[in-house]
Amino acid sequence: MTQVATKTAMTAPFAMLKPSEGFLGLPPELATDYAGSGAVIIPFGLEASVSYGGGTEAGPAAMLAASQEVELFDEELWCEPVERYGVITAREPVIDSEDIAASLKKLEAMTTAVLKDGKFPLVFGGEHSITPGAIRPFLSQYDDLIILHFDAHADLRDGYEGEHFSHAAAMRRVLDHPTVPIVSCGIRNISKSEIPFYQANKHRITIHWGKDRAKWKAADIVKPLKGRPIYLTFDLDGFDSSVMPSTGTPEPGGLFWEDAMAIIKAASEIGTIVGADINELAPIEGFHGPDFLASKLAYKILNYSLGRG
Repeated sequence: MTQVATKTAMTAPFAMLKPSEGFLGLPPELATDYAGSGAVIIPFGLEASVSYGGGTEAGPAAMLAASQEVELFDEELWCEPVERYGVITAREPVIDSEDIAASLKKLEAMTTAVLKDGKFPLVFGGEHSITPGAIRPFLSQYDDLIILHFDAHADLRDGYEGEHFSHAAAMRRVLDHPTVPIVSCGIRNISKSEIPFYQANKHRITIHWGKDRAKWKAADIVKPLKGRPIYLTFDLDGFDSSVMPSTGTPEPGGLFWEDAMAIIKAASEIGTIVGADINELAPIEGFHGPDFLASKLAYKILNYSLGRG
């Protein structure tokens, strides 16, 4: 692979799965080591503050298992894009669900190491509380970083049920960094307590409400992303609950596959997606469709971000 030839030798900063056991279950002819990979999957099944349905700790394993059924050929890009960038999967670390702050520091260290090596970190959660940890090294590296946020919920609470780093406060914790802006898509659940913060920070928070989905134009949504490094965080309950029931807080009225693809593709064309996370998959035993959707979403994010050649 060209990717291998252009990378200098480097040692993986933490344990990796064999390519055949990791994301996409890569065959030998497409397998690469850490040095030759352009993307690193970081499974991080933190489940510590769920407030309705549970099961997100099993999300990363379900996504990896389903990814082995994803077709590598992308009919839109007319190639097997993974061959262009290479991907390897970290072994999931031990996570302390009793101490979210400590777990987020561990995730921060992992994404820092991957980003420092010039690679694309893609974190598989776990609940949405992972995002403030995953994003910290990006905020340090990019002065003009912007967040593209898919979700059913605004996540602007200043903590929830006594937990400062609750999944319901994920974007509020990101916005603790005073310069970062957020473009949110699909929001259709916001609490009265979040409204004052939202109204006071409209210069940093742009919300595209789920109720207005029929009027959306991807080109308009991504205008604030032009020329900027983009961190993409995708809470799977951003999808309509008819296509994504396997999540702890499902909501009707959400995005469908084509909606999400149009926005992510447009974002990749107008800015540079530099990292991402996918979170809140709570697998339902014997029901594989949502697991597969989450895995294919991960592949499409990588393909749009790294696989255009």
